Amino acid sequence: MTSTRTSSLTWFGALTLSAVMLFTSGCIVGPKYKAPAPPQVTGYTPAPIATTSAAPNIGGGEAQKFISGQDIPGEWWTVFHSKPLDDLIERALKANPDIKAAQAALLVARENVLAQRGAYFPNLSASFSADHSKTSDVVSSFTSNGALTYSLYTPQVAVSFVPDVFGLNRRTVESLAAQEQQARYALAATHITLSSNVAAAAIQEASLRAQIDATLELITINTDELKILREQFTKGYVSRLDVAAQESQLAQVEATLPPLLKQLAQQRDLLAALAGGFPDKDLPETFELSSLQLPQELPVSLPSQLVEQRPDVRQAEANLHSACAQIGIAVANRLPSFALTGDVGSMALVFTRIFSSGTGFFDLAGGVTQPVFDGGTLRHRELAARDAYLQASEQYRSTVITAFQNVADTLNALEQDADGLAAAVKARDAAKVTLDLSQRQYQSGYANYLALLSAEQAYQQAVINLFQAQTNHYADTVALFQALGGGWWNRTDIPKN
Repeated sequence: MTSTRTSSLTWFGALTLSAVMLFTSGCIVGPKYKAPAPPQVTGYTPAPIATTSAAPNIGGGEAQKFISGQDIPGEWWTVFHSKPLDDLIERALKANPDIKAAQAALLVARENVLAQRGAYFPNLSASFSADHSKTSDVVSSFTSNGALTYSLYTPQVAVSFVPDVFGLNRRTVESLAAQEQQARYALAATHITLSSNVAAAAIQEASLRAQIDATLELITINTDELKILREQFTKGYVSRLDVAAQESQLAQVEATLPPLLKQLAQQRDLLAALAGGFPDKDLPETFELSSLQLPQELPVSLPSQLVEQRPDVRQAEANLHSACAQIGIAVANRLPSFALTGDVGSMALVFTRIFSSGTGFFDLAGGVTQPVFDGGTLRHRELAARDAYLQASEQYRSTVITAFQNVADTLNALEQDADGLAAAVKARDAAKVTLDLSQRQYQSGYANYLALLSAEQAYQQAVINLFQAQTNHYADTVALFQALGGGWWNRTDIPKN
């Protein structure tokens, strides 16, 4: 048995040494990945935007100053100083199924990398077989003692190893590791999208509540006016046309209320779904425009930082890296592959003697396989991998351009939002003055009722436009944080590597 063990150790050492030599002396075929350089861009807009205009005496009308190069907090939504918004977003980030699915996808990608790394090492397996047989009387016995009926016990250990001579496995691990990075950035993107969607939905709810309150107030005013007109009509002070016009005006205002109520209900359903719940239970949080504070200082990342901060850009880069590694995989598949196998074990007719002297056996084998003819399959797979790399490269470039466009769009939007809100305030104030003058002139008999009705309609539309302008200002502020990457790198619940 000693000689068997010595022989076994000899072949096992030879196998291990051969594997190490083949692995360490191997090369890695295919192009080496090089991360794309940041675009040579110095700004987001042709003319820098430093500060927006202000609309005094209105919520959300504060001037906003853009701070270049300032970092973005991981909890960027706290700049609105709304505890209900903070609570709802944090609850959504813990309960939303999209977040949990993205987390699971990252774990899957990580395990795939670890599984592929196992190919770096020899595959070792142990087996045991027991067989009871009878040989025909007309043939020679299998056993050395000539017995025709016998039992055979065979324990053995098998070792196999495929040395990574040309880097096939290393390129495969590299590709899978890039896919793991892609999954990590997909989680960050899901995180940013969810928090931004919750904030935008909450702002929209606040806007709808303001519009509903304004509509209810207008319904009350028009109802009171209709009551007065009907009394005046019975006394002969106004015509039936005036009453009919007011009835039409009231009906038109009342008709705008159900769509607003429907939108509010649907907005509440959306917030419940984003928070990971069902719409049968109402949310404890409600939102009003008056409860939100517009941040007066906004961070604007440097253009060179944007490609590092945007998770969609990092996803595109990870896909590019994976595509690069796939070229190496395709090249390595066209080159020779090597395999080393070995077995060591014992074979005995009696179970108690399976480790006795003379029962041991071993074998060691090596092989090489070189593709000779495959109808051009491997060649075209390599060409396809190279074309896929070019595709991923252009997709990366497109993603970068879109990222810069998003930031530019939000910066321009915020500038115009500020001007639009200031104009909406002026329009509301002017419409109110016109309405007051029309009411006085009508009461003094200098204007007919149709002029008053026109002034009322103009004022009602100006009020709605003002709320929408406020909403746009808040919503585009949210969009800026999203466009800049949302500060995911400053959160502890998103793994960095």
